Amino acid sequence: MADMAVAERREKLAGSSGGGSTVTVKPAPPAERLVLRASEDALNSLSRALGVTLPKRPKQSARSKSGKRAALWLGPDEWLVIDADGAGLMGDAAKAKALHSAVDVSHRNVGIMVEGEGAEACLAAGCPQDLSLAAFPVDACSRTVLGKVEIVLWRTDEQVFRVEVWRSFADYAFAFLAEAARDV
Repeated sequence: MADMAVAERREKLAGSSGGGSTVTVKPAPPAERLVLRASEDALNSLSRALGVTLPKRPKQSARSKSGKRAALWLGPDEWLVIDADGAGLMGDAAKAKALHSAVDVSHRNVGIMVEGEGAEACLAAGCPQDLSLAAFPVDACSRTVLGKVEIVLWRTDEQVFRVEVWRSFADYAFAFLAEAARDV
């Protein structure tokens, strides 16, 4: 009987790094991701099942008590849920006693971290949004563009942003941010 080969999955941007004197650009740690669609009457049940309160207003995000799971508001009935521990998002969503749609997009998305005092300026090189703390405070999030690609942008701290981008555009987004970081 022939030996069976097992493919090893590598993270899309593994080993990549970039930055300048005031900002670093690096791949985000692996995470599980879920796109969730639901009506307002399902939010309480889903929030209990997922262990994080689903935000109800634009640009809002919420984190679980552990801080390892977050829900980002993307639209009136849409959220991106990110779990840093990979702790069974689909199984948790299935526990909700309300009608909803949950799609695992863990392998579709790639996370990129942009950190440092120059993070806002780095992102502003390709993102038309006002990213000042007054307009885009900590825990703000939105679906927007970076250069020519759609991203989900989440400010996780005063000088830290997480960029979620589709895997097929990850190399472009990373190179764009790394080049912008050198100019900041």
